[in-house]
Amino acid sequence: MSDIDVIVGRIGRAHGIRGDLLVEPLTDEPDRRFAPGQKLTEDGGPRSWTVRDSRWHSGKLVVSLVEVADRTAAEALRGVRVAARVPAEQTPEDAEEYYDRHLIGLTVLSAGTPRGTVAGVLHQAQDLLEIRMSDGATRLVPFVAALVPEVDLAAGTVTVADLPGLLADEPDEPGDGDAPA
Repeated sequence: MSDIDVIVGRIGRAHGIRGDLLVEPLTDEPDRRFAPGQKLTEDGGPRSWTVRDSRWHSGKLVVSLVEVADRTAAEALRGVRVAARVPAEQTPEDAEEYYDRHLIGLTVLSAGTPRGTVAGVLHQAQDLLEIRMSDGATRLVPFVAALVPEVDLAAGTVTVADLPGLLADEPDEPGDGDAPA
């Protein structure tokens, strides 16, 4: 397999006068993706940089790039999303973790029946699978073991619990405030 570009962070404000940057990590592996010597590219752009150093300061990731020498150059990068080139087949170290790129496109099964595909992964207070249902509707399902008990990358499937209301709207029940017509 070949290498792919994966978004790993968004550059924030400059930190100090020597060109250091505060970076919002968009990866679960910031120490790996912002390690000294790591090559970064601008998402959708021609620019590239080499990580000189990175460290954590007061809970924030501070990154120094070889090509960024001062505060003015650092401020010019504010808002830029950066990507790292990684082997497409690379997987997380923990067997119970998945990269978004491995989940997107998987067939969603519920009670053994294909119901749709994983269209995206949203990283909120809790990770959510964005599922495009076979009928075109979109559902969000918390990516937790109780609701998503199995991910089978080899088979290309993810199993979602067969719970009322999770992948389909519940039919209105008489007595829910609506009088029958």
